[in-house]
Formats: sequence, C-alpha cells, structure tokens
Amino acid sequence: MEITAAMVKELRERTGAGMMDCKKALKETDGNMDKAIDFLREKGLAAAAKKEGRIAAEGIVDSYIHMGGTVGVLVEVNCETDFVAKTDEFKELVHDIALQIAAAAPEFVDRAEVPTANLEHEKEILRAQALNEGKPEKIVDRMVEGRVEKYYKEVCLLEQPFVKNPDVTIQQMITEKIAKIGEKITVRRFTRYKMGEGLEKRVNDLAAEVAAQTGAAK
Repeated sequence: MEITAAMVKELRERTGAGMMDCKKALKETDGNMDKAIDFLREKGLAAAAKKEGRIAAEGIVDSYIHMGGTVGVLVEVNCETDFVAKTDEFKELVHDIALQIAAAAPEFVDRAEVPTANLEHEKEILRAQALNEGKPEKIVDRMVEGRVEKYYKEVCLLEQPFVKNPDVTIQQMITEKIAKIGEKITVRRFTRYKMGEGLEKRVNDLAAEVAAQTGAAK
C-alpha cells in the first residue's frame, strides 16, 4: 500500500512521533492507522497516544482582548495536574490558543463538534458550486469531499494553521507540547465575542436629520 504524506501527517498529529518514525510505522503495518499507533507505542515513540486515555481535569481559563477591545476570547484548556497548569509554558500555550481564536474565528474545537446539519448544508452548497462551475457530475462528489476537508480547516480550531507559524496546525502545536510536558492537553471549549456582532447598525440619514432639524426650527 502506498504511504502518502497525508497519512504520515495524520499519524504524527495523533501520536507526536517523528516524521520518519511515523512513515516506518505505516510501512510496517501496511498503512493501517490503528496498528501503526500500536507499533509506535510498543517502540515507546508515541508520546501523545500513550496519554489519550488519561484524564485531563486541571487547567486554566484564559482571555485575550484584540484590536482595542473589538474582539474578546475566553478559552478553557485542560491538562492533568495543577502543577503543569501553573507553569509559564502551559500558560503561554493557552494564551497562543486564545490569540488563534481571536485572529482566525474558528466555530468549533474539532470536526467532531460540527453538527451534521451544518455539514450537510455545506455539502449542498459545495456541490452546487461545483456543478455551476461546469464540473462533470461523476467527479463532483470527490471534489465536494476535498472541499469539505478545506471547510474543516477553516472552522475547526485544531485543524487551523497557527497564525504565528502557519507551518503547523493548532493540533500539531498541542501534540508537540504534550510530548515535551508529558501530560495530556485538551481544548475543552471557547467563546469568541466580536463587538457589535448581531446588532442592527444604525444608518444615519444626514438629509433626513437636516430636514427634521429645519422643520423643528420653524
């Protein structure tokens, strides 16, 4: 079975193991992702995967205010111990995640949170776009799946490129930190506020105001 770069990337994100180790694991297991994870764990190389079953109930809630108070973020990130939650390294990670949310406006933590109704609606729009572009119907479904992956990268926090280093995703950044700190780290939830969002803006009609003032003066 051909081992693709996408497969290596996924395994690396899920385990925190090095790129060459991930490639070797996939070759040894004929591309089976679950077996590749077990292979890395047996070799002691899957830093993040070994911690998946642990409970992360400690952590901190951080805030980030952006652009002179026009955007605000609250985010909860969990780890395993209060000791790690108090370290500068963990606090810096959480603050970077809050900054990411402020700058990139994700809607969900990960793809598991995306409601089925949202996803089906998005697929309908993407399918219509592809057909309107004149694409043959036999390849439209494949195109839609590809564009859905792009949609996930836009709306899911963990799949977004980090704004301070677009070469890594937020998930990769967290996975690297798990390997370094030695504890499970998860983003539990976040809220993003944009000043005035959802409010109907008042449109000033200068001519009407002048007319009203003139009429009142008579």
